[in-house]
Amino acid sequence: MLSKRIIACLDVRNGRVVKGVNFEGLRTAGDPAALARRYNEEGIDELVILDITATLEGRRALAETIRAVARELFIPLTVGGGIRTEADAAIAFDAGADKVSLNTAALERPSLITTLASRYGSQAVIVAIDAKRAADAGADTAGGRFEVYSRSGQSATGLNAVEWAMAAEAHGAGEILLTSIDRDGTKAGFDSPMTTAVSAAVSIPVIASGGAGTLDHFVEVFTTGGADAALAASIFHYAETSVRSLKQHLRQHGLPVRL
Repeated sequence: MLSKRIIACLDVRNGRVVKGVNFEGLRTAGDPAALARRYNEEGIDELVILDITATLEGRRALAETIRAVARELFIPLTVGGGIRTEADAAIAFDAGADKVSLNTAALERPSLITTLASRYGSQAVIVAIDAKRAADAGADTAGGRFEVYSRSGQSATGLNAVEWAMAAEAHGAGEILLTSIDRDGTKAGFDSPMTTAVSAAVSIPVIASGGAGTLDHFVEVFTTGGADAALAASIFHYAETSVRSLKQHLRQHGLPVRL
């Protein structure tokens, strides 16, 4: 079994890390470079920077922030937010990104996934899927009634998350970053049924995101949810747990992780 990856996420706005609940009520959580340095020292496996207002403001991700973070890391760095063209992706890679994450742009122009995968390799292209449970989907529904949202969770697309994940893979995506808008920032646990539905439908790795609050939430999403990696923000930013403690807990539950 491949090692399960633990990924820290830095949601950035105006050069500062922020965090909210259900994509709203953002509050400052620190300096991106300082947090990146800490996570690198603590043994996080990967880091993701999401410029959460770049798409809404119609601009590119902040290259200087990417450079400042990349200087602190010896682990893979993914950059998302405002990656709408080949040129945007090139700037992110030149600034130090190892991977780029596409969301709204991929929905609007799926061929961009293929173009970037051809240029940089599928392993460097992540498609981010932000989804909510459909109104008629129960709490334990695993049948795929999850609707995809674009533009930082503001616009419903009418697309089914499972079907879009399959399409993204077909276009050349190397990973899926699956975020539950319903669980984002709540610390109520990952949406394991949604993660299960998507993981079962694709052959590429699925990163679960949204809702991490306890060590056992990670155990659940790796076992019941079938995730290949799990991403969190709040519990790491505010030192509610350490990366080392989390990895030791996962090992105690028989899950392979890099120490």
